[in-house]
Formats: sequence, C-alpha cells, structure tokens
Amino acid sequence: MCEMKVIGRPGSSFVGRVELVLKLKCIEYEYLEEDLDNKSELLLKSNPVFKNVPVLFHANRPPIIESLVIMEYLDEIRPDIHPILPSNPSERAQCRILAYTFDTLYYPWTKEYMLSPENERKEELKNMIIKGMVMLEEAFVTLSKGKPFFGGDDIGYLDIVVGSFLGWFRHFGIVFGFHAITEDRNPKLSEWVKSMWSHEVIKSTIASHEIHVKWRKTLLDRLEVCIPA
Repeated sequence: MCEMKVIGRPGSSFVGRVELVLKLKCIEYEYLEEDLDNKSELLLKSNPVFKNVPVLFHANRPPIIESLVIMEYLDEIRPDIHPILPSNPSERAQCRILAYTFDTLYYPWTKEYMLSPENERKEELKNMIIKGMVMLEEAFVTLSKGKPFFGGDDIGYLDIVVGSFLGWFRHFGIVFGFHAITEDRNPKLSEWVKSMWSHEVIKSTIASHEIHVKWRKTLLDRLEVCIPA
C-alpha cells in the first residue's frame, strides 16, 4: 500500500501541483477522487475549515492541506530527489512571493474571467491578466538566468505553480480566443510554455481540454443555483 494518498478532483490546478511534485520526486501515491458536490466524510474530517482539495495523507501523520504547503512539505521530506525550491534563501523568498501573488491575484482574475457573463468586465479582467503576465515575464527573466525554466535547467517551484494552469490557458484560447501568453508580449514565457508542454511529467498530469470544459460547466451550474430567483 502507498504511504501517500491524495484527495483530488479532475481539472483542479491545485491538485495538479501536488501530483506534479509527487511524480517529479518519483513518489508513489494513491489518488482518491472527490465529488465536491457530495463531499465525503474523509474530506470533511481532514479539511473541516475549507472543505476543499487537495489533501495529502502521509502514513499516520496529520493530513496536510493547501497546494503550496503540500509542495514544500514534499520538497522537505525528499530533498535529494528533484528539489523544487532554490537553495539560495533570497531566491526562495522571491519564489514564495510570486506564488502568493499568482494565487491571490492572477488565479481570481482568470476564474472571474472564465465565469463572468459581462463583456465589459471580461475586457477589464483580460487587460489585468495581460499586465500580470508581462510582470511574470520579467520575473522569469530574472529567476531563470537564461535557462528554459523558472527553476533553471529543470522544472522548479514556480514552474509548477504557474504551469499547473497551462490547461486553463489553453482552454481560454480555444473557447474565448484569448491567449494570456503570446510571443509578441511574452517572448520568454512563450518559450517556457513550449518547454513545459514538452516535459513528459507535464503532459501526463495537466488535464485535457474536455475535462476543463466539463469543470467550467459545473462551476457555471453552481452559479445559477446560487442566484436567487
């Protein structure tokens, strides 16, 4: 039996982050698929405050929640296999700051863009996302030091944080005709995207376009339920 177990759901970028780290570190794990419309007792007991995925179980230790926390936990217990955080304290801090910024700004913008019915608001969000990606391009140039990934020669912490949303970026291009990263605005990030998609672990982990379509429909259905008659 696997020492590691992960509660997740298809299409979740946050669950994808955890799976990416587990695969990069060659850690065997058991995947427990969760129905977030009918949450299991296991999820409610292990994550009683947020009641969300991912949740990581490791042997008989307390469950660990939140993707960024889980990522760092896995890096600390398996530091000898594919370390994802830089060894330099200043660079580690910069990675954490950018990850926090991505999750508190970029992610809400992309989610609202995906679900908003108002074209005017969509255009505002589109411009915010574009500006955000320009800033991310600058960060990539600094952290990558001329190499293919934020982590240098191979996938690192920020590659996983941002790269876990590559499926959604692809979805935006197909469904809305909006490409968050383009060669003219973001030449370095465009090359990074190609490097990421060529990585076997990325290709085997990022959910398909069909799964993203299904998940977006689920979110839209939930919004209709929440709107008072």
